[in-house]
Amino acid sequence: MTATGRLIMRWVIPLIGGGLTLSLVFFLYRGINFKMFFAELAGAKFSWIFVLAAAILVEQLIQGWKWRQLLYDLKPISSWRLTGAFLAGYGANVLVPLGISPLVRSWLVARLEGLRMVSVLVTTAISRFIDGIVFAIFVGIVAMAGQVPKIDGDLQMGLVAAGVFNLILFSGALWLVYRSGIQFKYDHSWISRLIDWLAVKSRGTLDGLRAGLASGIVWPRNPARQAGVIAASFAMKAVSATHFLWSGLSVGIVLGLFDYLFLMVFAGFAMILARFIRVPGGFVIGSGFALKLLGVSDEQALVMILFNQVISFTLVIGIGLIVLWHSGINIRAMAKSIEKSATPV
Repeated sequence: MTATGRLIMRWVIPLIGGGLTLSLVFFLYRGINFKMFFAELAGAKFSWIFVLAAAILVEQLIQGWKWRQLLYDLKPISSWRLTGAFLAGYGANVLVPLGISPLVRSWLVARLEGLRMVSVLVTTAISRFIDGIVFAIFVGIVAMAGQVPKIDGDLQMGLVAAGVFNLILFSGALWLVYRSGIQFKYDHSWISRLIDWLAVKSRGTLDGLRAGLASGIVWPRNPARQAGVIAASFAMKAVSATHFLWSGLSVGIVLGLFDYLFLMVFAGFAMILARFIRVPGGFVIGSGFALKLLGVSDEQALVMILFNQVISFTLVIGIGLIVLWHSGINIRAMAKSIEKSATPV
């Protein structure tokens, strides 16, 4: 990539995205009363913020435990180590904001456990696809319960359509992964020939790619672990939906059960869309709009969002960076290496 291209990718696009985010946030909270905002902030019950912090950490522990169930037949690995790898991936994303967290966590686990990185990476993809299917189910629950706020346009039908699209997309991706695992057993299958051709063209850098991919396409043989993967994914979403419960209680806001599920779903879609168009602040914008629809005042909504963002960033990113440092990784060198390898030619 040319120097101009690198300049555009590194500075121009993020600056445009940041400017767009600031414009949307300003539009969303253009009528905020800062005196009331600081009064809400000063009067917040911080005991609930500790509960919020605990919920965020529990969600990450469930994530690590779920990954352990998926990896178990490949190699039993401690849930603590896998949780640390997840957090390290989030920490690396701060250093190199290119969506590299799956690569970092897979590389770290492979390095510590003597596994092939590509095999571990495939399990992270399987986990992500399952999460996508479960998220679609939650979208369906919210939409079909009829507890969606009324606005111009049919928000309920929009959620149904988005949920169906998510379900088809992630179910199809999961089916394709396991279908490919079957095809990898046959040398004459088109996908085996394609992977082998890529390995030859790489001049040795991708040797054994097909075997690595095949070994990573796993599903627990133990029925209890199979159920555990699904249950953990549902539990993660349920815990995530309580984040606004705890931050809301800190400022005296109590909503209904389906309101918290709606917040989780709406903010989740906003984050996905923001990542797709490479605009930061999807959670802030989506949550702010959803809270406004639910009748929460701008001042209280902004305090709730602030608590969620600050606690999440401090705990998840902070611990992730500590895990990277404790693993003996030269963070600056790793960031430059990954950024270079992730830059399109």
